[in-house]
Amino acid sequence: MSSAPATPLGLHFVADSPVEGLAVAERRVGSPQATIICVHGGLDRGGSFARLARRTDTFDLVAYDRRGYQGSRGVTPFSLDRHVDDLLAIARREAERGPVIYFGHSFGGVVTFSAAEREPALAALAVNYESPLPWILARKDPRPVPSKSPEIEAENFFRRMVSNRAWERLSEFERESRRLDGPALLSDLMVLRDDPPFDLSRLSTPAVYLHGDGLLGSYYRSLCREITRVNPAIKTFELVRAGHGAHLSNPDQLAAMLRDLWEQQCASA
Repeated sequence: MSSAPATPLGLHFVADSPVEGLAVAERRVGSPQATIICVHGGLDRGGSFARLARRTDTFDLVAYDRRGYQGSRGVTPFSLDRHVDDLLAIARREAERGPVIYFGHSFGGVVTFSAAEREPALAALAVNYESPLPWILARKDPRPVPSKSPEIEAENFFRRMVSNRAWERLSEFERESRRLDGPALLSDLMVLRDDPPFDLSRLSTPAVYLHGDGLLGSYYRSLCREITRVNPAIKTFELVRAGHGAHLSNPDQLAAMLRDLWEQQCASA
């Protein structure tokens, strides 16, 4: 296992990437127990895990801009299979250092569970937070049909997921940056309207589904019951006073949960 500086740098992008053009960031610590690979959701980017990275002092943490987003906009084509290819390429490199943990936020969890189904032994643990699984349990208020315009969909998605007020506070540069992520966002949204991207019942990698107790808390509780019915091996937990963006608003709580889950996994292995 490679050594790391006594005082780790914050999450920072690095020059070497296992996928040409993919923007990869990392935070290395001394004697890590494992490497957490964070996979972001729609209209997000790897840098959003910086707060979580600062609180995981017993783990290396790697995050990246998925193809089509932010620093990886030049990497095409967009498809779930290609997103899985990218994650597996990063995971294979990190597995040379030690155990690998997947952490998928929102759509990022569709990528992590798909990767775990394809190569079950590569990750020691897969943890998802509020990942969309509409084929397991549909929401009563299904998402609207995506716009045919990537730019319009990016704005509509941001307003829907964050708030109208937050969009209005963005500078024109920041708005344009989000609009440029529109094509990749549309690809993500269309995945969720196709056939199920993976078979949850076949998932054999140790897996955990997390959710908050916010406005959709009751839906996620029902979803978790369906998840454990489909695959009883998957554990589910609820974070208190946590919304959809827990990696931003509740990084301490989320980091503590990841530590606890890893300790439980090591104890049961």
